Amino acid sequence: MARPALDLESVQAFVAIADFQSFTKAADALGTTQGAISVRLKRLEERLGHRLIERTPRRVRLSAHGDLFLHPAREFIAAHDRAMAALSCECRRFRLGIAEHVAGPEIPTLLARLNERDPALTIEVRLENSRSLLDAFDGGALDAVIVRQEDDRRDGEDLGAEHFGWFAAPGFHQPPGKPLRLAALAPCCGVRDIAIRALAGAGIEWNEVFVGGGHAAVVAAVSAGLAVAAFSCRLAPPDTVEVGQRLGLPPLPSSRIMLHSTLTDRRSRDALRTLAAAYREHRAPRHGRAQG
Repeated sequence: MARPALDLESVQAFVAIADFQSFTKAADALGTTQGAISVRLKRLEERLGHRLIERTPRRVRLSAHGDLFLHPAREFIAAHDRAMAALSCECRRFRLGIAEHVAGPEIPTLLARLNERDPALTIEVRLENSRSLLDAFDGGALDAVIVRQEDDRRDGEDLGAEHFGWFAAPGFHQPPGKPLRLAALAPCCGVRDIAIRALAGAGIEWNEVFVGGGHAAVVAAVSAGLAVAAFSCRLAPPDTVEVGQRLGLPPLPSSRIMLHSTLTDRRSRDALRTLAAAYREHRAPRHGRAQG
């Protein structure tokens, strides 16, 4: 007997629930109601003969079958979108800003996922510090930004926590009684501000021995053993170690990574949902980096 065909709306509902881990947020993203999302999921589960989502009063998560079905479900939706795009000559630009301190190895995956979802989309990426990107976003030069949360910013979509630490080359030596040798980005960098406030609060003297050369230049200076710098624990240079405890440096506060956008049309909302899901999936924390 032939298997019943899948319908697009049910599969979209399942993927949205998996991405947001929330029926309410999935409904908002798809422009429908929570009740409609539940009906679509139930219809899909009945057609497949398996429960895909486990739901409790406090948690929404994939079942074992749901985990197996998620990737094929994404491919099903992508194939539909490619087929629709093939009949349309409409090309659009998506101008995306990603803060240097949160951009990691997931970036190629983000871009590939967006292109797969909407081949007619021309993606432009801009890497700068969070403040510059937010200014460009406010000025209409960017459609969406992934940035470190600023204290005075509007609400956005929370993509997760970002933790910071003090990193240096394994052989870095700080002379006792001397000001800390600090490598930092330009004064407009928010992570630089976090580091300086922490040092000031702990009464630790410091000198910027390398400043304002851009992210790549600061990475090179720290890797060469010239100075200490504040980095995201997830994205610190691979040839460095966390030295905060060894040098008696103050802990650095965590931040939140936020997605901001003002786009509201369906295609843009789909692109943003795809972007957020890909970002969350590929943000793996790094371990084993501390040097006590």
